[in-house]
Amino acid sequence: MSVNGVSNSQSTAYSPVSGTTAKAADKTKNESVSTNTEAGVVYEPSKATESAGSKVKDYSSIAKQMKGELNTKNQQLQNLVNQLLNKQANKYTNLSQLFEDVKNGKISVDSSTVAQAQKDIADDGYWGIEQTSDRLVSMAQALSGGDSAKADKMIAAIKKGFDQAAKAWGGKLPDICQKTIDKAVKKMEDWRDGLSTPKTEE
Repeated sequence: MSVNGVSNSQSTAYSPVSGTTAKAADKTKNESVSTNTEAGVVYEPSKATESAGSKVKDYSSIAKQMKGELNTKNQQLQNLVNQLLNKQANKYTNLSQLFEDVKNGKISVDSSTVAQAQKDIADDGYWGIEQTSDRLVSMAQALSGGDSAKADKMIAAIKKGFDQAAKAWGGKLPDICQKTIDKAVKKMEDWRDGLSTPKTEE
């Protein structure tokens, strides 16, 4: 096609002799070309460079957001440890008092209640060292997103939660709570070092 052919077809397209349908079709065609031209402007190299530069800025804001989320998760774990240990300490103390009262004849309870209470605070009972430490570890692993590289931060949060619980309790928690924390920390260290698999909450 020659340059003359292009200019001739353009002059024909705009000739006043053609009907209104031809004008409407040409107008639509010209708008389509105009739109395509405008769309091409969006994809210029300078804009791509600008967006690459903005991504670098986004990385710092993403890093800041991730640090904030980690701090939030650490705080959540501390609160969970505090609550769980307070519950364990309350249960242990109440049941210990119950056993003492039963032994001293202050109250009488049926043998199945005593058996259930003993089972609950036994080392492998629901409020015992093993199951309570498992729950702590499950929560820590869940809050870490399953990333064992964050184990040390989670361990620090567990210990801080223990200190908060002890303070709320009046300075010292029952020995069962200290043993539970020691067990949870050991399990977290084993997970961090690849010696165990993540715990799952049942």
